[in-house]
Amino acid sequence: MNAPALPAGVAGIVVIGRNEGERLMACLASLRTSACAVVYVDSGSRDGSAERARAQCDAVVELDPVRPFSAARARNEGFAALLAAQPQTAFVQFLDGDCTLLPGWLAASTQAMLADAQRAVVIGPLQERRPEASVYNRMCALEWKSPPGDVSNFGALGGIMLVRAEVFRRLGGFNEQVIAGEDSEFGVRIGAAGLKITKIAEPMATHDADIHRFGQWWRRSVRAGHAIGQRFSLNGRGPLRDCARERRSVLVWGVSVPLLIVALAPFTGGLSVLLAGGYFVLAQRIARYRKGQGDSAADAWLYARFVVLGKFAEAVGLLKFQLNSMAGRYRIIEYK
Repeated sequence: MNAPALPAGVAGIVVIGRNEGERLMACLASLRTSACAVVYVDSGSRDGSAERARAQCDAVVELDPVRPFSAARARNEGFAALLAAQPQTAFVQFLDGDCTLLPGWLAASTQAMLADAQRAVVIGPLQERRPEASVYNRMCALEWKSPPGDVSNFGALGGIMLVRAEVFRRLGGFNEQVIAGEDSEFGVRIGAAGLKITKIAEPMATHDADIHRFGQWWRRSVRAGHAIGQRFSLNGRGPLRDCARERRSVLVWGVSVPLLIVALAPFTGGLSVLLAGGYFVLAQRIARYRKGQGDSAADAWLYARFVVLGKFAEAVGLLKFQLNSMAGRYRIIEYK
């Protein structure tokens, strides 16, 4: 059964983007029938995105380049602009400019929100638009997969979400110092407040990763490592132990094992390289888990190979976080 139509003024939409070009136009076109106020926030685009968006949005916010850009800052400023123009807004849909919102999502997610006052965020399945375009796009499609239900792994929370406006305001929105993983860090604070994040089965949006080169994927994985380090520094020692397990895994597989192989090589005649067999064991475990989640054998092994390789990129990201932390300055890591 289709969800009832969304009453006007109940929800508003904040779209963020930077040099998304035609993908942004497709994103905004998908919102035309939503009956919602739409605010677009631009982070220094040089492709005319802000100018083109003005004809399709209720408001366009261009971030002042004096302060560092981040998705967290863009979403916060978009939220402020939306609520200033439409104070009665109960729910805000955040959307990235490389995504399109699917028909029926806003009505279904709003009904899910209204059904439980403890529900602060509702998300749904995110569909990769062109998984066949590259192996990296395929990896993204696999990453988006997770079952419906209340979310306890906050790493599964992406920036595309419907959020209760009152909760967003009360918790202070996204942490603008977090340059990656700001959505998951927000999720930790929601969980700590005793509120719910729920994934429903209704398809939410399409996404266009547009990753075609290894270097792009590597930088994206470095960014993920930075997010792990920063999230752990903020909430890893608290009750929810955010990113404690992920950080430990990167330190073991991305740092300790390679260093051990090199350090022991002079004393073992090079036989310490056999320790690298542990990566095959790790990949087997990951592939077995993914097959248990319904992936084909080919997809499970693809996922496993890239997760193992990603440990090294994430180790670089952890190092970048430490350097940024010491400098007291965080800047976005772009991969496309």
